[in-house]
Amino acid sequence: MRLWHKELVKYLPRLQLVSQWRECCCIAKNITEKGTPNHILVNRIMDYPIEHFIAYTALIRNEMRIRGYKCDTSKFKKWMPDWDAFTIDFGEIFYDWHNDIYLRQSLYNLEEKALCQGIPADEWQVIYDRFKDFTPLWCGE
Repeated sequence: MRLWHKELVKYLPRLQLVSQWRECCCIAKNITEKGTPNHILVNRIMDYPIEHFIAYTALIRNEMRIRGYKCDTSKFKKWMPDWDAFTIDFGEIFYDWHNDIYLRQSLYNLEEKALCQGIPADEWQVIYDRFKDFTPLWCGE
């Protein structure tokens, strides 16, 4: 499980974006049923008010809609029925978790996927072009 850095959402390749929606639904289910996502990469969700996770999920849903992907919200609403009632400023989402260090980690993870041909070259190029000045990346040079 992983929540991609919030700044990457609009640049995520199709597979990672669609998978992120599934991750959010799984996390919502685990929080509801077990009280925690119970995975080392996402347990930090519990350090923030639930509104942060819900806002992040809305960010994923909105990007999917912008791209014309189907996004069935019924499962998420089953576990988080009030999710449309929360509003939070985008910049506040996971404010000290989704920092520059986490962005760099997320970029390196995506780069590894590109190097292993798990991300199409054209989709990686979009990420590379946007973030090449932020951190040294190998692919695309």
